[in-house]
This record gives sequence, structure tokens and C-alpha cells, in this order.
Amino acid sequence: MRNQNQNLGGSRARRWYAYLWHEWTVESRRPIAPAFARPNPAEWSDNRITAAWLGHATVLINFFGIKILTDPVLFPRIGIRLPGLTLGPKRLIASALTVRDLPKIDIVLLSHAHFDHIDMRTLHRFDRSTTVITAHRTSDLLRWTRFRDVSELRWKERKSVSTSAGKIDIVAFRVKHWGARTRRDTYRGYNGYVLERNNRRILFAGDTALSDSFAELRASSPIDLAIMPIGAYNPWIHSHCTPEQAVHMANEAGAHFIMPVHHQTFRFSAEDFREPIERFQAALWETPERIALREIGETFVLP
Repeated sequence: MRNQNQNLGGSRARRWYAYLWHEWTVESRRPIAPAFARPNPAEWSDNRITAAWLGHATVLINFFGIKILTDPVLFPRIGIRLPGLTLGPKRLIASALTVRDLPKIDIVLLSHAHFDHIDMRTLHRFDRSTTVITAHRTSDLLRWTRFRDVSELRWKERKSVSTSAGKIDIVAFRVKHWGARTRRDTYRGYNGYVLERNNRRILFAGDTALSDSFAELRASSPIDLAIMPIGAYNPWIHSHCTPEQAVHMANEAGAHFIMPVHHQTFRFSAEDFREPIERFQAALWETPERIALREIGETFVLP
């Protein structure tokens, strides 16, 4: 048994060193492609709902004057942060905006603790006035940030946040995923969220596999915009949905428009780079007007 454990440990160590060698040689030289477009939030109206996809699961939302950022990940790499170095995947496409390009953010939404959704390097750039909504048993990860208003939500819990532009209600709901940041902290929660203001509703699904929870959201009123993940399903189908399943769940929630995210940014899975968005568009071929956007950097204004 001891020899088996030693062999297993040696195999893991070799894979880790091979990964580091690949990152330091091949990946470090690979250029990051620019985003398709560059949003200009300074021109957005506070009398409307406007959203831009910055990359991966990061969406900048102006919800009638309230500025919201979902799962902020804006730097070239994610992963374990060392002095002057980040050990982890490198972006394929750059963020459409940098931290300096952002307006003052009122609320940061964090769906779960994975490195591609809670990026400490990005979160350290926000000031103490920003309100953070995060999943159950994840706020400890933020203890070294400047945030002072951090709330954890369990499924079905609601938080009303007051800002200079008014009040917004945020409700956490059940998704099918997992929340551990390392292999040992499997106790951490994971959420999707519904944002409600002025009788309009936005759904942010975070990460999820196929779940029956979205139909429950329709009971209150339809969803105006559903922000849905569509990538990293091959072979991780038990924790990530396919594009067709994303459309199905958004339909179950009664969503008028769907914004596809969580693809084209990092190489996490085996599907081709363009496969998720092509399958997503094919799933909505009868109603293409429901597609909020297709490329990183594009902006959508809710009618």
C-alpha cells in the first residue's frame, strides 16, 4: 500500500511539473487575443438596463443606475497568486475592460469559490464602498480585501441593497454545481441569483449543470434577461450544462432574452473554441432575436 501511495504521489507530482513547464514555456509566450468589442459604460443611460459581457462569467450591468459586476475576473491569468506570479490558466481572449475602465461598482455578485469566479487579484482592486453578495461559507476568502459590506446568501434567501441610485433585491437560488476552492473545502456554497428592481428581473446562473430549479423562478414573474453559462461541458457534464440545456433552463425560467457566457475565455475543457456559441445559436435558430449577444465585449440594452 505504501508503494502504491508513493507511486500515486509521484504521478501527481510529475503531472504538476509538466503543467508548470508548459505554462512557463508554451503558454507564457502565447499572445492573448483582444476582445471583439470595447464597451463604453460612461455612455449608458441610468434609465435603462444595459449589460456588457467582459469575458468568462464577468458581466457589467447598469440596472437603472445601479452598477453591478458578476464574478469579476479581469487579469490575464487565474489561479494561485504568488509574488509577481499567478499559477493557473491564461486567458484566450482579453477582458473587454480593465479595472481602471470600470465605473464605480455598487454591487459585486460572487456565485461560488472557484478560481475562475472568485479572483482575488481582481477583487483587491475594489474599494470598501462596494457591497458584496456571495455564497454560503465563502466570505472568509474576502477577509484580506477592503470590502466592509459582505453578505452570504443561502438558497431562497433575499437581500435588499440600498445604493445612491435606489434599492435592488437579490435572491439566491439553487443551481447544480459545487463550491470548493481546494479539494478539502467542499463545505462551501454555490448560488445563482435573481436581481429585481422596478418590476424587471435579471437571472445570473453562475455555473450550473442541468437543473430543475429554474422552473421555480417562473412562479413570481418572467425573467427579462437570463445570463447563462454554455461552456466547459466536455467532459464536465455533471457540473456544467450544454448550450442546449442552458436554453432549456432559461426557457423554464420564462426568460425573454438569454446572454451566453462562460466560454471563449479559458481552455477548461475539450470542446472546440467556437462550439458552444455555435450550438447555442442553433438551439435558438427559430428565435435568434432572443440572443442578447454573442462575443466578448458586446453590449446589450434591454428593450
